[in-house]
Amino acid sequence: MASPSGTSSGSSLLLPTSGSEEDLHALMMDQKKRKRMISNRESARRSRMRKQKHLDDLTAQVNQLRKENSQILSSLTLTTQQCFAVEADNSVLRTQTMELTNRLQSLNEILLFLNGSNTIARNGFLISPWSSTCTNQPIMASAADNLLQH
Repeated sequence: MASPSGTSSGSSLLLPTSGSEEDLHALMMDQKKRKRMISNRESARRSRMRKQKHLDDLTAQVNQLRKENSQILSSLTLTTQQCFAVEADNSVLRTQTMELTNRLQSLNEILLFLNGSNTIARNGFLISPWSSTCTNQPIMASAADNLLQH
């Protein structure tokens, strides 16, 4: 015979039971069913809460990573600008080095010309025959700048 809960009662086939025992059995089954339903609802609620917390954690992580990404991009932009500035400075310094090297070479040529046969150039050094020792001191860029300024 089917009980009100929709399940068949196997005990009623074996033993004759009164209506009150069947009602008690159905009531117990309904209570178990309600208890299981409440338990399932609570489990589903905890699952939704875990899922929401996980989603909130992921959202916070995304925001943190976006913030870090923005900071890294700003740092990269600044570093790139500094790199371009250093490259420009290096270019200026290379040009100035070439100009100073050319000026030094011109000054050495002028000195060779002015000293004429009195000066012998050996290995890039100016040697004056009337000095008792060889000075072996080439004109350096700083000396050349001093000559040009005066």
